[in-house]
Amino acid sequence: MNESIAKALLHKLFRHGYIGAKHTAIENLPKGFPKHMHKEVIKTAEKLTKKGLLTLKPTSYGIHVSLNPYRIAEIEQKIRDP
Repeated sequence: MNESIAKALLHKLFRHGYIGAKHTAIENLPKGFPKHMHKEVIKTAEKLTKKGLLTLKPTSYGIHVSLNPYRIAEIEQKIRDP
């Protein structure tokens, strides 16, 4: 997993307040990243989900993601680490 992408992705979700019940489509995650990195961003999101930092919410119109509200302290620490 690319740590710089993971950090940027967590920061993006945290900055926009996508925590717990507020979620966004998984297709929106690569927005703001260079075009050649879009697949890597999705793969990183899947790995963060396996680690438990992101939660998936299936909806009738696709899969959505948000930050795990029970692990916010860990996420904030990961964002702050250089």
